[in-house]
Amino acid sequence: MNSFVRTNPRRCIGCRTCLISCVVAHLGKGFFDLEPDSYNFTPRLFMVKTTSVTAPIHCRNCENPACKAACVPNAISMADGRVIVDPKRCIGCKSCVSACPFGAIELVETGQLQFDGTPSRVALKCDLCSGVADSPSCVKVCLTDALELVTEDDLQAELVDKRRTAVMSSLTP
Repeated sequence: MNSFVRTNPRRCIGCRTCLISCVVAHLGKGFFDLEPDSYNFTPRLFMVKTTSVTAPIHCRNCENPACKAACVPNAISMADGRVIVDPKRCIGCKSCVSACPFGAIELVETGQLQFDGTPSRVALKCDLCSGVADSPSCVKVCLTDALELVTEDDLQAELVDKRRTAVMSSLTP
């Protein structure tokens, strides 16, 4: 099973610290070392705010990802239990965006122009800070502990606990 970041929307306060940490982690510099106009603010997770819920949306790194199946140029692959987008192969066709059931992929401008003069875009999604940090930076900086990295062991333990609780409650008169 692949790891993923889970959000507890009851704890999320919408501070967007996770978005900032994502950008900083992928730029490879400290926050105070960044020049304000020297980078594009492109986090790999996306904040959803409604009247009752605030929560960041992360890629779930699906076992059989619909985005990978829909990717025409084969720019999406699996590596170390993570779904990875190769920006050099991505053509910005939006097939992965349409296929993702979680809305965890977005097209972002690359800063380059296509042949027709329009901005070039590529798919961007959470990669669990692959090759960037020892764990997802968003989980580390979340002020309210609304984010957690879920591994196969964590999920198995939760399922076993739920099953045991269900059995015990059915035995109680």
